Amino acid sequence: MIKLIKIRENKNMADRAANWFHQKWNISFRTYQESIRDCLKNETIVPQWYLAMDSDAIIGGLGVIDNDFHNRKDLTPNVCAVYVEEPYRCQGIAGKLLQYVCEDIREQGIDTLYLVTDHTTFYEKYGWEFLCMVQGDEEQEMTRMYIHRS
Repeated sequence: MIKLIKIRENKNMADRAANWFHQKWNISFRTYQESIRDCLKNETIVPQWYLAMDSDAIIGGLGVIDNDFHNRKDLTPNVCAVYVEEPYRCQGIAGKLLQYVCEDIREQGIDTLYLVTDHTTFYEKYGWEFLCMVQGDEEQEMTRMYIHRS
């Protein structure tokens, strides 16, 4: 059975989660570790980190950070690092993670989230709307920005 967890409530998963995200997105372990540690301090709503677990295995995850490496600093906070392991795809796990994060963040007082992606139809299935194109940091091509209002 797939279980969704909040890292802030599962501190023992912090370094393991940082390493998992690092392996999936090739962003430094230290970057994830610092963001997850900030989440664990519980001083601010953002950042937050979430995992999908199958028994003891991390099979998916995502985070909420201020800015996901783009030029629109006013569009915040951003869902980032959405990933589901390949054998678990097409089972609705990403959708459940997205719903889980939107509900959790809304309960903490934030009702609008943003997300950058190259996908063109995936996020619409889960209530996200295309908002605009943004310039990714150090990227030539523009990237799609989505918005979710709770």
